[in-house]
Amino acid sequence: MELWVLFGSFGLLLAIGTPVAFCLGVASFATVLYMGLPPVVVFQRLNSGVSVFALMAIPFFIFAGELMVRGDIARRLIAVAGAAIGHMRGGLGQVNIASSVLFGGISGSAAADASAIGGLTIPEMKRRGYGVDYGVNITVVSSIIALLIPPSHNMIIYSISAGGRLSIADLFTAGILPGLVLAISLMVAAWFVAKKRNYPTEAFPGLAMLGRLLINAIPGLLLILIIFGGVRSGVFTASESSCIAAVYALLVTVAVYRTMNWVQFQGAVAAAVRTTAMVLLVIGCAASFGWLLAFLKVPTAMVQAMQGLTDNPILILLLINLILLVLGTFMDMSPLIVITTPIFLPVASAFGVDPVHFGVILILNLGIGLCTPPVGAVLFVGCAVGRISVWEAMRTIWPFYGAAFATLMLVTYVPALSLWLPGVFR
Repeated sequence: MELWVLFGSFGLLLAIGTPVAFCLGVASFATVLYMGLPPVVVFQRLNSGVSVFALMAIPFFIFAGELMVRGDIARRLIAVAGAAIGHMRGGLGQVNIASSVLFGGISGSAAADASAIGGLTIPEMKRRGYGVDYGVNITVVSSIIALLIPPSHNMIIYSISAGGRLSIADLFTAGILPGLVLAISLMVAAWFVAKKRNYPTEAFPGLAMLGRLLINAIPGLLLILIIFGGVRSGVFTASESSCIAAVYALLVTVAVYRTMNWVQFQGAVAAAVRTTAMVLLVIGCAASFGWLLAFLKVPTAMVQAMQGLTDNPILILLLINLILLVLGTFMDMSPLIVITTPIFLPVASAFGVDPVHFGVILILNLGIGLCTPPVGAVLFVGCAVGRISVWEAMRTIWPFYGAAFATLMLVTYVPALSLWLPGVFR
């Protein structure tokens, strides 16, 4: 009966449009009252959920990303990508995807990626005769790349949700190859759609221009090396890396590029504070919800139920993926990571799936959910930037969904894509 109260109250609040954080908190509070436990338990768990030192990395990575977005870094990265691959069929679409790889390694945020890159490329694509839906679809789905390539703060949330025993450096490293595979898959899909619609190519500017643009973008690109290289080599932790990233981003935008003024700095601070507050509130409330799931032995019951269905790990992983894909259409990513990790990680581990590998599966899967209505936050960002309705985008987004789903299946059933690179660095 306790589970009925927990999930029933959560589902009811979600259905009437209550913010997810409050759905989790109120459902936890109602369940604790029903069970006769002290209500203070909810607040204790909320406090313990956010009082984790590793979470310090999140606000600083978010702040660094905001500084980069407002400090003209995105435009310079897009210029490099345009010079390198803009001559391919559907040139600006290919540039959009390549820019997501470069900028994702700086921002770590799908929403920031969609806003920054979409804001620059979608109007230009429209001016040059591309369909707006094409630009929006590419922007939205390619933004998932930012969730896989370091520094992804969602990887940090997953590590903490898994009990804090997983190396963040391993998780950062594990997402690189899947992120690149996703980029290649999307570029293939973009090429086919562009060819079908007869979209133009861009003229290759020459190696000299490419070299100049690359040199101009190096200060921004060095941030990727600082974040990944420092954490992977053990020179500093993920939390220390985030602080260094924020300081470096400020120095680059203020002293090197000189594109950051006081108003933009205030905007970056305010946006980072808002985003951090929302993320940490969701994590705290989800921690209370997750504690109740563990207290009510839901993970154990889930393992037993799935073992009762089949002992085939291929079918188990497919079932987990389908469940996560459905959940991702109704909830945001951060709370789902906190809630589903304690439930499905034991199931995956029981069938021999490496926790680092499962983390990449989870992040990619829930990233697809960000692009899917009715709660696809990144989809709404892309549509707002392109000024089209969600329905207009959904009518033609399927080739890009197909590329993302094919990548998810590859990542799920080819563990080496996630585990080979971390093994190289050990």
